Order: sequence, then structure tokens, then C-alpha cells
Amino acid sequence: MDWFVKAFLKASLAWLAAGTSVGVAMALSPALIGWRPVHLHTLLLGFVAMMIFGVAYHVIPRFTGMPLRHQRLAGVHVGLANGGLLLLAGGFALRAHAVSWAGTLLAIGGVLSALGAYLFAFNIWRTIDSATNRDRERAARAADVPSTRAPMQIVTS
Repeated sequence: MDWFVKAFLKASLAWLAAGTSVGVAMALSPALIGWRPVHLHTLLLGFVAMMIFGVAYHVIPRFTGMPLRHQRLAGVHVGLANGGLLLLAGGFALRAHAVSWAGTLLAIGGVLSALGAYLFAFNIWRTIDSATNRDRERAARAADVPSTRAPMQIVTS
């Protein structure tokens, strides 16, 4: 398993624990209801999306029979996704406490998270296209290969 797949799977589990902990804290202390966006984003972007990223990076190349088109981009994606979500969650938490620069953290975190998602979409798209191009090339080569069967004879009467 590639290192970035493991990184996404482990990050996903860490974000699950963090999001669940925020949920428990909100249940025990209703004053923390302002942390609802932190809870939501850590579970959806952290747990769900990162699990999907990790699994997709592992299975799409196997389903297509082609290597991941840009492995370096997957590594960059790990950093962007986790760093972006950390800033995003921190921004939401600080905004709940009316910290003036919370919006800046939210904006930076959101942009980084979005960039990571765009890299993922691009990389997976290119990997799928590689397989499609390979299949087209195979079909074209097969069409050029002369048949080993005897030519069909036309019977006239």
C-alpha cells in the first residue's frame, strides 16, 4: 500500500476520533453548540472524505489496470487536505468565541482543502483517462493484426 494511502486512512481515523470527541463535548456542555461546524467538518471532510480519498487512491489504479498518474500530487494532497482542515476547524472554533481573525483561518483552510480536492479529482481523472487511452490503443492494434482464420469463401451457384 502506498504511503499516501496509509496517510489518508490514518488521518481519517484520527479525524473520526476528533469529530466524535467534539460531538461528545457538545452533548455534555450545550454551551459548546457553536462548535457544530467543527464537529461537522471534522467528520465529513476529515473522516468521510479522507477515507474516500485513501480508498480511491488504492483501488482506482487497480480497477483501471494503470498506475496512479501523478503520485507526487497524491502526497501534496495529503498535506493540503489535512492542513486545510486543521485551519478550517480551528477557524470555526475561534469564530464560535468571536476571535477577530477566525475568518482568515477559515478562508485559508477552505482554499487549501478545495485545492486538495481539485488535485484529487484531476489525478483520478487522469488515471482513468490513461486506462481509456490504453484500451483504445489495444483496440486499434487488434484491428490492424491480420486474422489467423482462413478467409471467408463466397459460394456462388
